[in-house]
Amino acid sequence: MAATLGGPEDGPVLAAAKRAARPFGAELACVFAPADAADLMPLMGDGFMSGVQTAALDSLTEAAALGEAQARASALAADYAPASFTALGSPVREGLAMEARFSDLMVLSADAAVGKGLLAEAFQMLLMDERCPVLVARGTTSEALGCAVVAWDGGREATRAARAAAPWLTAFARVLILSAPDATARAFDPERLRAYFEAVGVRAEVETLMGQGDPAIALLDAAKAAGAELLVAGAYGHSRLQEVVFGGTTRTLIQAKDAPALFLAH
Repeated sequence: MAATLGGPEDGPVLAAAKRAARPFGAELACVFAPADAADLMPLMGDGFMSGVQTAALDSLTEAAALGEAQARASALAADYAPASFTALGSPVREGLAMEARFSDLMVLSADAAVGKGLLAEAFQMLLMDERCPVLVARGTTSEALGCAVVAWDGGREATRAARAAAPWLTAFARVLILSAPDATARAFDPERLRAYFEAVGVRAEVETLMGQGDPAIALLDAAKAAGAELLVAGAYGHSRLQEVVFGGTTRTLIQAKDAPALFLAH
């Protein structure tokens, strides 16, 4: 499922969704999520609406219609089948959640992941509340599937991400498991994940990252050195409040520049 807004960010999102869907002949579901007029209603109070409020709603309706037309055009330009197009109505948040429940993978823009634009809240909602695997579209738009790296520390979030990504990883030419044992007190053996991957048809290698530095930076550096097009990682192993106050691996991976597409699960 590609979440679209009817703007220039839709191109990379649809391209990333095509890359994920094509190896399986899977449906690409393009879902247009407009700004929701219902979000303005609490600000307008009870009773009649002023002329300014009415004009604001009219402008929002016009913008949604224009955005839907542009999103439809982008979906057609993606030139992929099988595909579908759904324009959500109010309440948009609930509609997006329902569409996600019938999708294997959510694809959102890099802007949404870093908290920009109308889908910023949706990114957190889909990842944390709906527990959907989310692909952050960035990096190459080539349909060739070269190298994917999987960050694994033996934890719940990282393992869930690795398992969710496993079907797609079968299509990559190379899969590299990256572990940083010095970054956690948890005892884990990356060979366990390699063996699991092998059992489900993913041939993977293991690389251990040593040192006491920032594990997120080490992961990004290793992914770049491997020429990775995809980085699979668990999201928010610590609480979101801890991530906001103290920083964390997830935030660093999300905010990284010139980084591969990011596959996250919580």
